[in-house]
Amino acid sequence: MSNSNSLIPGFDDEKDDSLKISLEKNDSVPKGIFIYLNGYIDTYNSTFFQKKITKIVEAGYINLIFNCSALNYVSSTGIGSFTVFLKLVKPKGGDVVLLEIQPKVYEVFQLLGFSQFFNIKESTEEAINFFKNGAPQESSVFPKVFGCPVCGKKLRATRAGRFRCSECKSILAIDNSARVSLG
Repeated sequence: MSNSNSLIPGFDDEKDDSLKISLEKNDSVPKGIFIYLNGYIDTYNSTFFQKKITKIVEAGYINLIFNCSALNYVSSTGIGSFTVFLKLVKPKGGDVVLLEIQPKVYEVFQLLGFSQFFNIKESTEEAINFFKNGAPQESSVFPKVFGCPVCGKKLRATRAGRFRCSECKSILAIDNSARVSLG
């Protein structure tokens, strides 16, 4: 990983012990940068987090790949920060990918209903391919409106993945062909 200050001058000047952020440029993603998060994001450090990522976007990086493998906790305020970044880069033609999310962190995204708004990938290759290929192939069948197989509540999915029914709290899975199953 390269020195974050060499990519964005002054980036490492301000630090927070609860959240370490390091950067890595990857030429495979145009205007893209890998952002490695280590620690946790909560109400107390979310302002620091938002300030750092805003600095990245202001430096011209609009395709943000957050490596969350060392992120061990995110509060609802932290998830709100990711939403802010999405709103910051989308109008500029950019996007956000969350990479290697730990199961307990992913569960928070799921419980709050945010897992369907973010591009969540398992590997660096998947993240790079997402930006190389533009919109995912599955976009032709999504968004999909369907009934929960447990309680019948009408739900809407914008992409394949796992999420929780807002009515009965059952965990549902939707594949790339928009087939729905439990868990």
